[in-house]
Amino acid sequence: MFVVKIGGSILFDEENQINDKLISKYAKTIRNVINDTEKKCTIIVGGGKLARKYIAIARKYGASEETSDIIGIESAKLNARLLISALSDNAYHTPPNSIEEFKEFFKQTKKVIVCGGFKPGQSTNAVAASIAETTNAEILINLTNVEGVYSDDPGKNPEAKLLDTITIAELETMMAKHQIKAGYYPLFDPTAIQIVKRSKIPLQFASGHNPENLTKIISGAKIGTSVIF
Repeated sequence: MFVVKIGGSILFDEENQINDKLISKYAKTIRNVINDTEKKCTIIVGGGKLARKYIAIARKYGASEETSDIIGIESAKLNARLLISALSDNAYHTPPNSIEEFKEFFKQTKKVIVCGGFKPGQSTNAVAASIAETTNAEILINLTNVEGVYSDDPGKNPEAKLLDTITIAELETMMAKHQIKAGYYPLFDPTAIQIVKRSKIPLQFASGHNPENLTKIISGAKIGTSVIF
């Protein structure tokens, strides 16, 4: 059993259009991996750019953080439904609304369960960590819009270096510097870190722009950043 978190921003191109080709590639890659490994798989998709666009307008109208979080959750579910459509018969037909509902789905089917968000105040990274913990997953793969974890913010510091490994304590310290609010969660937020930390869930960060990175990681290739305990 392995769990994959796909950043929602990856599913949109630079012009904020749905990246149909990439979603199709992900569907093909996921099918190949589950057929080759014969393992169960759960995918969690973030809200990304879609969520942030809706949340920005909602805040302009005076929406609360809880309402903004709900908008983010629904946006993530929309992205999840896109991937479910692309996976067709390989995916369970609907995203679960809670960890309890996920557990029921997980008992019922061997198909890929694709999730969005669950509840306000909880990022999709925390959802992914909870699912990895619940299922005793052998690895949690976080496919994001950067190559992995850097020594500093690569968007602000061109000298930031990609780290091959990072301890969970170092990741916790690094992520604690970031502000958290609806639509804007750091690479891996404190709640997700605590779940991974307490259950020592193997965690790997890599670029999600190339779906084949999923295949490489499952095959044991060393790419991106590994979190060690």
